[in-house]
Amino acid sequence: MIGLAFAYLRAHPLTTALNILLLGIAVTMLVLLLQFGRQVGDRLEQDAAGIDLVVGAKGSPLQLILSSVFHVDQPTGNIPLSSQQLLKRDPAVERVIPLALGDNFRGYRIVGTDEGLLGLYGGSIEMGSLFDAPLEAVLGASVAAEMKATLGQKFLGSHGLSGDAENGGSDHDHAAFETVGILAPTGTVLDRLILTSVESVWDVHGIAHDHGSQEHADDDGHAHEGDAHDSADGHAHDDEHADDHGEEEIAAVGLPGTNPLQARSAGPQRELTALLVQYRNASAAIRVPAMINRQTEMQAAVPAIETARLLSLFGASLDGARLFAWLLAATGGLAIFVALLNVARAREGDLALLRVMGAGKMRIFGTILLEGVLTAAAGALLGIAAAHLLIGLAANAFATIGDLGIEPFAFDPLEGVIFFAVLGIGAVAAVIPAARIFSIDLARTLARAT
Repeated sequence: MIGLAFAYLRAHPLTTALNILLLGIAVTMLVLLLQFGRQVGDRLEQDAAGIDLVVGAKGSPLQLILSSVFHVDQPTGNIPLSSQQLLKRDPAVERVIPLALGDNFRGYRIVGTDEGLLGLYGGSIEMGSLFDAPLEAVLGASVAAEMKATLGQKFLGSHGLSGDAENGGSDHDHAAFETVGILAPTGTVLDRLILTSVESVWDVHGIAHDHGSQEHADDDGHAHEGDAHDSADGHAHDDEHADDHGEEEIAAVGLPGTNPLQARSAGPQRELTALLVQYRNASAAIRVPAMINRQTEMQAAVPAIETARLLSLFGASLDGARLFAWLLAATGGLAIFVALLNVARAREGDLALLRVMGAGKMRIFGTILLEGVLTAAAGALLGIAAAHLLIGLAANAFATIGDLGIEPFAFDPLEGVIFFAVLGIGAVAAVIPAARIFSIDLARTLARAT
């Protein structure tokens, strides 16, 4: 029966190929939507877990979250380092993790931070040690694997947050980073980052500071803070110089009635790109963002809210595309129905002859039904394979998709549901043509054939 079904399909190669292609396109769309929707959603939720608030320069809250949490967009600007001490002094804040962005190595972002970022994502050192001295760097697992990096290897960063992976050109030939550690895989954004100290980022951009501490006390014992580096594509901008009093420092950067330009000092200042904040208690979720947004020239964005908004917009688009894909799959089933119906009419004589030779009705019915199922199975397998191949190509061709950590060949259980659903479409499309065997008048059909 299977051999006969294959023979019938080979007898009409063009029709069979077109039906397979039509179903394959529909399945490709469905699998692409499934994979992108599931993987992007899971990755965004995973990378944002544990971060209660992100503080950065004024601008789009979503852009701030994308650049500082997911590392797929340009930062909104820079903030003074004094903002870190302001938040640390708040009793409702558990942890403040600084970020200083602006450079990359072959497309992988170099992030100035502290050991708190590893704890946030459950990161651990697999080889070597954490950065301790200036210009020491720790590579994420994906970075180390892609670059085939080894401990002690040196590299030069490039200006900006995206780079040419082919030539690996550098704008910072004067300051080479040394690889002192490689992180164990975490399955988070940490795998795609190069971590170093904030002071190292300042060193690369010629910003003077006291080595060994981001916060240093003056003669009066007050905390001093600086700012990170300056660039239109994510580097820090020159901002207010911190004075001897923490509250006056914050006033200089944007409390109502102040002019930040009057507080600007000559030369590049120590700044940060953003701060990742974890709360100590639930009351902070109401008070801290309101304080930041109303009393300073910075903004506070909540990752949970912005991620939900992004996924909502993303999900609405996916739903529309998914509906179109299922309509396309139904169209493929209709094409199989028309093709098998026409073929069944054309070979009524052959079917009647099979009956005379002893083939039962159910066997012939099953043969025609199998044609529809085999066509659908070929289309489904083609579509699944094509979808994963396209994801792989897109991850290599588009930096944003690669930065999201999309796995090209990760199989989702719902792909099996799609596969069997398409088989069902093929079987249903073949039922009516196959049922014609029960209404064939053998004598009349054979007489007409002869």
